[in-house]
Amino acid sequence: MEKPVYLDYNATTPIDPEVANEMIPYIQTFFGNPSSSYSIGRQNKDAIEKARKQVSVLINCNPEEIIFTSGGTESNNHAIKGVAFANRHKGKHIITSAIEHPAVTEVCRYLNSLGYEITWLPVDTFGTVNPRDVENAVRPDTVLITIMHANNEVGTIQPIKKIAAIAHQKNIVLHTDAAQSVGKIDTDVAMLGIDLLTIAGHKLYAPKGIGALYIKQGTKVENLMYGAGQERGIRSGTENVIQIVGLGKACEIAKRDFDKNLQNMLTMRESLLNGLKNKLGDKVKVNGNLGNSLPNTLSIVFDKVEAHAFASFISNDVLISTGSACHSGNIEISSVLKAMNVDIMTAASTVRISTGKNTTVKEIDFAVDTVSKVFFKLSSK
Repeated sequence: MEKPVYLDYNATTPIDPEVANEMIPYIQTFFGNPSSSYSIGRQNKDAIEKARKQVSVLINCNPEEIIFTSGGTESNNHAIKGVAFANRHKGKHIITSAIEHPAVTEVCRYLNSLGYEITWLPVDTFGTVNPRDVENAVRPDTVLITIMHANNEVGTIQPIKKIAAIAHQKNIVLHTDAAQSVGKIDTDVAMLGIDLLTIAGHKLYAPKGIGALYIKQGTKVENLMYGAGQERGIRSGTENVIQIVGLGKACEIAKRDFDKNLQNMLTMRESLLNGLKNKLGDKVKVNGNLGNSLPNTLSIVFDKVEAHAFASFISNDVLISTGSACHSGNIEISSVLKAMNVDIMTAASTVRISTGKNTTVKEIDFAVDTVSKVFFKLSSK
């Protein structure tokens, strides 16, 4: 077994070998511009459309409803700003939650500086948004509701289907950031009733720097990038064929191996938690509700041990994160734990451990042993 054992799959994932192999021809051979009329251009255009189909199958939509982007952040920006700008004649009110990723919260704050009003919904102690709070927040000038599908820190799955029903009853557009949920849990956009959905490639074993945005047919979204009209004119610019091919293959694999991957992530998570509880007893606790959570995610509190020191101490052997992965160097208490009313001492002792589709029993056993030994060493000081 190679060390360190990687248990931070919510931060990013390695590129699947099948994905890498699919990309190689488009790195070495097929270099043509997809907008060109000759064969090496058409080959790349065909590859893009194949990938679009692969992504659409995973989330159950029409291929033409998929727009390729540079990643989750761009998808969130385009969804939120695009809907806000396209519907400003109707109103300037947006509803979101207190536990969103910065790629949503910072966009909302930017829109607030332009005169849009933002309602920040609270969550309960498990990190769940109450649909009744959504309904009560709706105003005549509400144009968008943006609530994440599953939280990146504690794994809580939001009641998106219920929220979608409220949004559609009020004729309001619903966007969900599904960066953490796509490939891990069911993200059928038709069943959930979603109008826009964000996908981040590097969260599902595709490369960094590629993502997608699902835009339901008929949903008005203002263009943010103008140029030669690629991606149905919604996102101009010469397509990133290599990484688009990678994302498509990753989505195909996620669909093909969905049940197997979900079961392995869940089994490894449970083995990890049970192993830690067996060794540490009540010195280890869980934030959130594992009965309504991503199958791979644990937000764990190690009693009276400072999380950053703990994660640093074990980093030669086991890789985990503290707080929000996108702010791993920031020692401030995460906004998610704050919103859940987790006290400061508990939050400061919280780490996030996330398993992957290929995490092994051997890795989990090693992690449990390493983490437990370090806990006792640090807690005895």
